[in-house]
Amino acid sequence: MRIDASATAITWLPFAALDRIPLVPLELAVAHYDEPPPETVPDIDQLRRQDAFREANELRAWIEVDGGEVVDYGQTGRSLIGDGPELESQQVFFPAVEFPVIQPEPEVGDGWVRFTQTVGGRIGLPAHRPVVGRPYFHVGAVSAWTTLELLIHADGTSETRLVAASPFPRHSLYAADRRLVDVFGADEFELGDGTPWGDEGTPAFAAAVESELERRLATSILRDGAKLVRRRVARGETLVEQGEPGRDLFVLLDGVFDVEIDGEVVAQVGSGAILGERAVLGDGRRTATLRAVRSSRVAVIGSDAISRPDLAEISASHARPAPERS
Repeated sequence: MRIDASATAITWLPFAALDRIPLVPLELAVAHYDEPPPETVPDIDQLRRQDAFREANELRAWIEVDGGEVVDYGQTGRSLIGDGPELESQQVFFPAVEFPVIQPEPEVGDGWVRFTQTVGGRIGLPAHRPVVGRPYFHVGAVSAWTTLELLIHADGTSETRLVAASPFPRHSLYAADRRLVDVFGADEFELGDGTPWGDEGTPAFAAAVESELERRLATSILRDGAKLVRRRVARGETLVEQGEPGRDLFVLLDGVFDVEIDGEVVAQVGSGAILGERAVLGDGRRTATLRAVRSSRVAVIGSDAISRPDLAEISASHARPAPERS
């Protein structure tokens, strides 16, 4: 017997929040407020076309039960980001940016399976951030995210939880029966300390959202590649070594890597980055060492999964300076 269940979280910007955000210049286009989502799960695609939310986390999963035992299971899911406000003349727009979906391996217990999914992105709402060591502020879009947990039991029941989320704005949680469970998050504008993809103040986080092509390809590959090999790389461990042969590409699902050339760190890469393209475009040897700054996870993809023109564009976006030599 197959048992299907789902969990949904919709992130939206309440009217009161716009009165409480820090003052921004008139030239900046600010996301409009959203009406609270309804009591039952709406048509999310239609809602997105209406730009009626900031982001949505949709997790679907199933288990196969035989004789009271779980014999198989699987999950799908998606992330949807609102399009943002319409521009007036002479305005600067902060586009909505979707981060890669984070889907850990399901946890299997005695008569149950627990599924987890994290989605998020930049929601087009500008905010001031102090720049460490500099006498000015950086103005950038606010990030919002949710982590859903869906627990399916062999007896056909299921449990839905919002296990983590950005402190701002509001998040409406819907259970498997498609009814609203609760609303979380703040009306008051608040910047969080970090995200599941890294600290927003680090170069690695900026790298994770730098290339639109990279984001689009990584998301497409992860959605279509349910059977991708996934590897965990411990802190200090290398994913690839400079000079060694290699043709695989990697999508960095979670974590941060130092990029080392001739023993010197020349850059950092964060979640969402596609790695290994230079060996594929070149002579088949790694041009840099990738070393995990913290425990990280990657998905391994074949070199033919991305066209060579797209790989060349990704490689150009990864341009990094050569280390200085005495």
